[in-house]
Amino acid sequence: MARVVVDVMLKPEILDPQGQAVQRALPRLGFEGIADVRQGKRFELEVEGPVDDAALSRIQEMAETFLANTVIEDFTVRVDS
Repeated sequence: MARVVVDVMLKPEILDPQGQAVQRALPRLGFEGIADVRQGKRFELEVEGPVDDAALSRIQEMAETFLANTVIEDFTVRVDS
């Protein structure tokens, strides 16, 4: 079985309140020098059979219609080695 990873992040122009909360908390916890934090989602899909162009196309469609809200989020699809 192969693993395909879909990473979903808010588009750069979309406000990320969770990322900002983490960024503000880091100095209080002793972690300095972090200029920005963006929070996202990661989906790991175990694929039965080969991960060919057809499988990647299906996963791309799945990400577009179900895993990501493409109005406010971008996503990438990659095969995890």
